[in-house]
Amino acid sequence: MAEILPGVHMVEGVDPSPDFSTHVYLLKDKGSTWTLIDTGLPGAHAAVDAYLARHRIEPTSIKKILITHLHRDHVGSLKELAAKTRAKTFAHWIEAAYIAVDPPYDGPGTPPAEPFVVDETLKDGDPIDAAGGLIAYHTPGHTPGHTAYYQPEHKRLFSGDLFFGEGDGAILTVPDYTHHTPTALISARRMARLSIDSLLTYHGGPILKDGGKAVRKAAALR
Repeated sequence: MAEILPGVHMVEGVDPSPDFSTHVYLLKDKGSTWTLIDTGLPGAHAAVDAYLARHRIEPTSIKKILITHLHRDHVGSLKELAAKTRAKTFAHWIEAAYIAVDPPYDGPGTPPAEPFVVDETLKDGDPIDAAGGLIAYHTPGHTPGHTAYYQPEHKRLFSGDLFFGEGDGAILTVPDYTHHTPTALISARRMARLSIDSLLTYHGGPILKDGGKAVRKAAALR
């Protein structure tokens, strides 16, 4: 089912294999426009294009593309989708520098294949006029500028790779691909203070109900 929550679509067809889920989210704005969170691996833009066509959504109705972090499975189709939609692109100011490959990223995980300069940089707590109102939270650990996006109206957290869905719950970001796990834990504990109904992870999951419970458990808070 593509529309997993009212106004939240999880784009079908972007997974590179049955064993590796990548959740590109398409969010309905208050009017006739849309917002995209992350863009998938290189080549995923074809699946996004097909999804938009299937649902009769004009690509240019996507006005914003929000990036959680620099890893290639999140920014791999950023260049193509930005060109197709003509959307404004956003990322945290630290992450924006790594996405531009200035300087090159030398941490774990796969960096961008080519430079891309985002249109607007974000900092912690910035409001975003998208999907009825989002807040950008700087959640470092997985990468230095990792960002989660919170929708207060519906208590939804788009967590990027801060959390991974696992079974019926969630776990903290995988250490093998994480810049600094203790910092990620601090970020997770901060997010656990939010009121969360739905936890929209990028890998595994998502958790549509009782997401706050899953976040608190992953953050080792009972």
